Amino acid sequence: MTVITVDRLRKSYGDTVAVREVSFAVDRGEIFGILGPNGAGKTTTVECIAGLRSPDGGAITVLGREPRDTTLRRLVGVQLQESELPEKLTVREALELYSAFYPEPVEWQRLADDLGLTGKLSTRFGKLSGGQKQRLSIALALIGGPEIAILDELTTGLDPQARRDTWELVESVRDRGVTVLLVTHFMAEAERLCDRVALIDAGRVVALDTPAGLIAQVSAEQRIRFRPSRPIEDALLADLPEVREVHRRGTQLEVVGDGNLLHAVTATLAAHQIIANDLRVEQASLDDAFVRLTGRGLDGEEA
Repeated sequence: MTVITVDRLRKSYGDTVAVREVSFAVDRGEIFGILGPNGAGKTTTVECIAGLRSPDGGAITVLGREPRDTTLRRLVGVQLQESELPEKLTVREALELYSAFYPEPVEWQRLADDLGLTGKLSTRFGKLSGGQKQRLSIALALIGGPEIAILDELTTGLDPQARRDTWELVESVRDRGVTVLLVTHFMAEAERLCDRVALIDAGRVVALDTPAGLIAQVSAEQRIRFRPSRPIEDALLADLPEVREVHRRGTQLEVVGDGNLLHAVTATLAAHQIIANDLRVEQASLDDAFVRLTGRGLDGEEA
């Protein structure tokens, strides 16, 4: 069942066109990612979906309603890219305050426990770490028991461990039965979390597929690097049907191919009693797909 439909959305700020004919649909129960560089139009798109901005053209429906329908306020939870609370407000006070906004809120004590905030209930907002603020922001987006959660750049500025912890939180949100619309410019985040991804560049959707589908569009190539436990001839691996190239990098071998390359190489080495030391497998990533599809990286530089 489709819960969000965006059809030829357009939005400009003066002479600057932020969104050009963006279209996509989000299905119930999925984590749908909007991925692209800063300035691509991601935040403008989700702010129109959340009813915070009025589009210049196109149509949007959320759970069959117009985005500014007031009944959506209890059905859609939003965590904006920049969300701030009064510095002296405690976590408990914030949860109690937001809980009072809804007729049938989620029990905030349970939500705090699920999100690891129970030990911080008396801590003022200004004293929370970046990861703790993000946990609180997610809790406030979920406290009304929404059917849809819109999460915009929720891990920007977090350290790697806090980012991974937040990823686990997003997965737990989806496990609650909530549909998640996730906005990010982190490729690893989209690859880890999203069921489907819309790649947006310069205000346009340049591709829409699963992360694996987007990667498969641009390359099925794999690279295996290892140090053989004893010298071997290149032909031992080069003659395998899955192998396209074999390169030597000092004592390291690099094997390039596709299909079930890893199994073919390791089985051949095992048959000849050769151990692959320091084995590394590299495949095309979502970052590679974005570069191939747009001609530039997320930093805007031409590839």
